[in-house]
Amino acid sequence: MSQAEHGDLSLKDYKDIWTKFCFLDETGSLSAKQQPLFTVGILKLTQPYYLYNKIQYERSVRHFYDEMKFNLLSKNNIEFAKFVIESVLEARSLCFYSYSLDKEGDYFRRTFGDDPWQAYEDISLRLLDSALSPSEILILIADHVTTPKNIRYEVSVKKRMNEKHKRLVLAGVSRFDSRGNDLLQVVDLLIGIVSYDLKMEYGLIENPSKYKKELVDFFKQQIGAKNFCEGFRSRSFNIFVDKDSKNRRKEKGLSS
Repeated sequence: MSQAEHGDLSLKDYKDIWTKFCFLDETGSLSAKQQPLFTVGILKLTQPYYLYNKIQYERSVRHFYDEMKFNLLSKNNIEFAKFVIESVLEARSLCFYSYSLDKEGDYFRRTFGDDPWQAYEDISLRLLDSALSPSEILILIADHVTTPKNIRYEVSVKKRMNEKHKRLVLAGVSRFDSRGNDLLQVVDLLIGIVSYDLKMEYGLIENPSKYKKELVDFFKQQIGAKNFCEGFRSRSFNIFVDKDSKNRRKEKGLSS
């Protein structure tokens, strides 16, 4: 067994090292009280070019150049959104990880209090830990979020991740505006689907959007999921829902 298989990597093991690109986005606002659920997701790819190129080609065929965003789903873009979901499911060496938590729950209040940026950083690290495999070095590309000047997300996430694993596991972190990055927009669709399904199951949406529900149902049918209240796990998808979020469904059941 090589050093790389043990996780003890060095530069001479370059043939055994996998470099993976991780695209991270979030849905919901950590500071908005009217949005109790918060979901962060990571799309991990070995060669993001293939999925990106497929989406770009289809954009040119359909003459569709708008931003892909779950909250903007309509009759004009639902079919393109379905194409993107199908492309994700057909892609090789692709994994998706998401973490949903209830901001009104005991865990969030106890762990993060009134520090939403610490929560965002810690959840990012938790997802990166889930995504990391032996013999891998990750590169994180995250959606740009306006933060206070004292927040150094890129520096802190890289430092904490590498110090925890005592080797170079995260080569770099950079944030970009998702409006110019199709793969960040893919993550927006996926976490939007997960979050919207949870909101519908918890009774947080009185009149679900026809097109949002259509994409949620389409995705669940494709991967064989009934709903995401208890999370979901398969070879390519690891959808985690915290205990406080799950309790919302139990409370809904008791009151209905």
